[in-house]
Amino acid sequence: MREVRFTPDQAALDRFGASTRNSHRIHYEADFAREQGLDGTVVMAQLHGCLLFRAAARWAGDPVRVVSLGWHNRAPSGPGAELTVTVSVSEAGAVSEAGAPAGDGLVRLELTETGPDGAVCCLGYAVVRSGR
Repeated sequence: MREVRFTPDQAALDRFGASTRNSHRIHYEADFAREQGLDGTVVMAQLHGCLLFRAAARWAGDPVRVVSLGWHNRAPSGPGAELTVTVSVSEAGAVSEAGAPAGDGLVRLELTETGPDGAVCCLGYAVVRSGR
């Protein structure tokens, strides 16, 4: 499985924030972010989710096969840091859309997003309909 890689720059954060109406200053103003204890501006939680979705959709072969997605942010990441999402299969044919055991071709994927230093920025899962 190919990894999904993305290096957001400040312009990408600005555009993503505008399209999602996220106006929190930690994403736009480095001085304010530092006052809040961060190293500078940070990537939005929802952008991490988009990268995890992209990885799940790529694994499944089609975005419409992604049934559900969830994640937890673990560490901040800023503009200019390459983010890498890796995918592993944790359960095949073991979960239904309602979470019950089933043999309906659903696969649970574990998703891990790391920064350039190897630190885990985000952990998540996806349930996909297998096209494989």
